[in-house]
Amino acid sequence: MKPGALFREGVEVNIAEGHGFAAYFYLLVLLAPVVFLALFLPALDAQIWIAPAAFFSISTVAAMILISYFGLRLANQEFAPWRFVPLRRRLSEEKLSPAEVAKGHAALLCLETAVLVLLAAPLLVWAGAIARIPSRVMLTVLMLLFFYGLAYGVWGLTALAAWERKLEVRQVFIRAFFISVMILTTVFYVPMNPVGYLLGYLGDKEMAPLLLWGRRWSAGTAHFTFHFLLFGAGAWIYYRALKREIGP
Repeated sequence: MKPGALFREGVEVNIAEGHGFAAYFYLLVLLAPVVFLALFLPALDAQIWIAPAAFFSISTVAAMILISYFGLRLANQEFAPWRFVPLRRRLSEEKLSPAEVAKGHAALLCLETAVLVLLAAPLLVWAGAIARIPSRVMLTVLMLLFFYGLAYGVWGLTALAAWERKLEVRQVFIRAFFISVMILTTVFYVPMNPVGYLLGYLGDKEMAPLLLWGRRWSAGTAHFTFHFLLFGAGAWIYYRALKREIGP
């Protein structure tokens, strides 16, 4: 069994067989109304256009939340859990190492996140064209959406490895995790939250620095340091859970 087996399995289940289309469909069905309704908000209150990127900001924030959420669910194998070979069989019977399993899952997570970003891209490009967003900003936003998809999506893999035989626990965990991070980062330091950071970045607003441990951290440094640590913690716990499956 080659390491690419997990990647091919995910592609076959989610794309070839269409089980992942539910996530793609929900993303478009939820994002499209937000984008189109945001276009008409100026008719209700013209002051919303004080910030040139207001329309695009709403669309981007909605895309970020949906991409991160459905990326978590795809990584957690929620849409067709019965179609995936159990990790214990991969590790014990097929003799794949935790590193080989992790490589397959990482490749699949990158692909699934890229698909979600590409699906949202036409709506965001359209919104950006209306709001006259520079192409460099548009490219940066798409890269940020991919980054957030990976940073949060890895925790779907963590839940999968830690509670593979407990689907309900995994489902509750990823939802509670995502909501908790969104709330706690907002309470602790708004620019640390992806919503707060995107609104500040696209609104061209100066974000207050973070004072921590007697040091002054810029908003960007604090934001990306936190998310790299979040990704690293998820990847570390995921790998430890895989090694636990094969025993000492």
